[in-house]
Amino acid sequence: MALGVIEELPDAETHGQGRPAVPLRLAAGGGYAVGATAHKGLLDIALIDFTGATIATHHEATEPIDPKAFARKVRQLTHMLVDRHGLLGRRMLGIGIAVPGPSLSAADDRWSVVDVLPNWRNAPLREIFSAEMGWPLWIDNDANAAAIAEYYLDGLMRDFSTLVVLLLGFGIGAGVITDGRLVRGQYGVAGEIGCLFPGHLPRPSPLDLLATLRADGCDLSSLAEIDFADAAQAPTIARWLDRAAQQLETVCNTAFAWLDPGAIMLAGTLPPVILQGLADRLRSAELVTTVCQRRPPVQISGLRGSPITLGAALLPIHALSAEM
Repeated sequence: MALGVIEELPDAETHGQGRPAVPLRLAAGGGYAVGATAHKGLLDIALIDFTGATIATHHEATEPIDPKAFARKVRQLTHMLVDRHGLLGRRMLGIGIAVPGPSLSAADDRWSVVDVLPNWRNAPLREIFSAEMGWPLWIDNDANAAAIAEYYLDGLMRDFSTLVVLLLGFGIGAGVITDGRLVRGQYGVAGEIGCLFPGHLPRPSPLDLLATLRADGCDLSSLAEIDFADAAQAPTIARWLDRAAQQLETVCNTAFAWLDPGAIMLAGTLPPVILQGLADRLRSAELVTTVCQRRPPVQISGLRGSPITLGAALLPIHALSAEM
């Protein structure tokens, strides 16, 4: 409590004899954290307080941006948002950066970032970001960040100790939480399910859907233009959903058999109606069953805002909370 990160619940009732327990909760005023991520054509930032509540978000279309320019832009935007929302003088807990790709080193300083981001792959990102920003820094891949956001912000931690998040960002990846802890694996690449679907073959990823739509004559320049309500796109999207759901059956079945998750969450950049279409197809598929005919419990994300960016902002808080 002396650090200001927890506080007593107001008007708490006490029951029974003896010295009453003091009910506590995380304090919103304990500080704030920043999350940021970049994908092709997009820079995304979120500010959250110590309880995980969103203070501000910023979404900006951008040309492909290298790591140093990204860090400089994030620093400038963070200063702008901090000033706008009256956070000057408040405790800055740190910044989390979510990158699209697996780690290449035990120190998590070099990453196999997708090639649409110039000069990111195998660059010393920790050194570049730290030099430009000067704040406590955490880096993780986008699927792990999304898993943290879903677990803490979507209320799942109240009901489940184990969770699998299938992230359809631009490619496809997964974040896994077991017994309340993020699973990283021996080399930090647990959840890299994209390796099951080689890039030169059809795969259940948003970029694959975009390529499929273009091949069928739809003139689209970005994922943001995918629209199930568009009569020209709808037949292609429906066929893609049928095929992608079949591919994801294996992922859901193996995740269920190996990990026994309370939920398998679909999240990502696709419109909710398309994620729901995948979930509906998976629920109606002949998925595996275990004791009492339990089947993989497939859901879609209920978060408002990008789970990737919100999860990135949670990285400093997640780390600090683990030390308390």
